[in-house]
Amino acid sequence: MTENAEEATDESEGLTYAETGVDIEASEDATAALLEAFGSGLTTEYAGLLDIGDRYLALATDGVGTKLLVAEAISDFSTIGIDCIAMNVNDLVAAGVTPVAFVDYLAIDEPDDDLTAEIGEGLAVGLEQADLTLLGGETAVMPEVINGFDLAGTCAGLAEKDELIDGEAEVGDALVGVPSNGIHSNGLTLAREAATQNHEYTDPFPLNPERTIGEELLAPTRIYTALLEPMRDHGVHAAAHVTGGGFTNLLRMGERHYVIDDPLPAHPIFEFIQEEGNVSDEEMHRTFNMGTGFVVALPADRAEAFATDVDGQVIGRVEEGDSVEIRGLSLS
Repeated sequence: MTENAEEATDESEGLTYAETGVDIEASEDATAALLEAFGSGLTTEYAGLLDIGDRYLALATDGVGTKLLVAEAISDFSTIGIDCIAMNVNDLVAAGVTPVAFVDYLAIDEPDDDLTAEIGEGLAVGLEQADLTLLGGETAVMPEVINGFDLAGTCAGLAEKDELIDGEAEVGDALVGVPSNGIHSNGLTLAREAATQNHEYTDPFPLNPERTIGEELLAPTRIYTALLEPMRDHGVHAAAHVTGGGFTNLLRMGERHYVIDDPLPAHPIFEFIQEEGNVSDEEMHRTFNMGTGFVVALPADRAEAFATDVDGQVIGRVEEGDSVEIRGLSLS
């Protein structure tokens, strides 16, 4: 991936997401245990669904994660509201659901008007980009529980019953990737550790000195609601919002072999993280979106038209199997 890729392949020496405190497999196991404890209604890989007659009501909930610590370090909270909206909205989009309403939850150790005003600015931008209505929210001041603040939200969506994406990629499908804006809101625990090995967040970003490292890490998550209509028009079989777990997210589209032989280019921030943290190629692709924020599987004869409609690119195909093949790696 980079000029130093060979040096970065020794996982015993380089940073990993689990070693910096986030074990994706353990997190998924814990979530599964929670659901099993009380049961659940109809669910997709990205949202819970409630049958309300002729339509489904869908709910997704998520937060911004440790990206908040970067915002806090450089005192720039103006974009994290966009991330909060995006991480929820994009999950609904991956299920074929139209997001319609949002509520936010801000937990903070002490009241701070400037902080909340900046967060509000980002939320407003995200709501406009996603064409969402904010129904309300909650600000909880909890000095004995919270050190700093945390931001999360819940998004509601609606889908006609024939609008839901099946969720199962088919052998012979093509894969279309849609670019990300950068690191989005996943893998920041690893990214922060790597970025601060030899630098401060306020240092110029070596691959674009007009921006600081902190600004590069804070690039807001892209919102993908504009994909909904083209997904329906072109008969998309399954979709994946590439978040925690990196390219292994494609396995959420079904037990198939996903061959990515023409990947979208990775943003410079990923090269920086890999080199600074001596992170292996495999760990990079298991943790980050690597330039691809959203992937769909659809009939091969519709792929080029869909890619043109969404400014994406045909990146590969679906075969029999149960793994993801990309840049010489096999992920499962």
